[in-house]
Amino acid sequence: MDRLQNIDCLIMELLQEQGLHYPLPPTLEEKQHLLRSLMNIRPPWSASDQLLARQDQELQLQLADKGVVGLPETELVEQTKRYSLRLWQGDITRLRADAIVNAANSQMLGCFVPMHRCIDNAIHSAAGIQLRLECATIVQGEEPTGSARITKGYNLPSKFVIHTVGPIIPEGIPTPEQEQQLASCYTSCLALADQCGLENIVFNCISTGEYGFPNRRAAEIAVRSVRQFFVSGGSHHRLNTVVFDVFKQIDYEEYRFLLGKD
Repeated sequence: MDRLQNIDCLIMELLQEQGLHYPLPPTLEEKQHLLRSLMNIRPPWSASDQLLARQDQELQLQLADKGVVGLPETELVEQTKRYSLRLWQGDITRLRADAIVNAANSQMLGCFVPMHRCIDNAIHSAAGIQLRLECATIVQGEEPTGSARITKGYNLPSKFVIHTVGPIIPEGIPTPEQEQQLASCYTSCLALADQCGLENIVFNCISTGEYGFPNRRAAEIAVRSVRQFFVSGGSHHRLNTVVFDVFKQIDYEEYRFLLGKD
């Protein structure tokens, strides 16, 4: 079975299980968009081995198309005896790491909006439906803001995903409590990664974008929180490398400026 046949069978199975009817698109790109949309809206139902095998085959091909990026390919911007901080601008789902961080919603089940541009949607779409299934087993109700949970990475090149719920700033002006919540996102993720024996972790720009946290202040809190984590923990951390992954140029410039400071 070739790639187009495999993705057609996968789409048909997802349509059938949800009682939907939709014509199969003609091109690979359109098929991939429909597949991602169906994955996005799929509840955390159990899945057959056949469905998962077909999905995994397509997602691994998509990863090969994008290309995997190793941490040595990211930009080293700060090095001490205890840790190194790195910076990379691009798609976090391409990075091979011990863990990447997902800016999750409070239900921690991923984004259900088809093809939404949030990082939560991107990570779940690249990992596969197994990620939502695992999340459903570890979270009951709403997850507190600033906490962290860990799952497998599935079809991502990263071994694990650490999920954290950032504060929402509808007016764009965070309160001191919300700034502390954002700091807690970083320290909770770092502590969990260290507890699990991981050596490196990749952060996205938590709570910026649609969550409304100002980019510069969010970057300041992120950098400060990471530095304080390593300083306060002495030399006992196994965790030793943190990558700040940015997507927008404005965030790259903010982090590059902040990490150039002593």
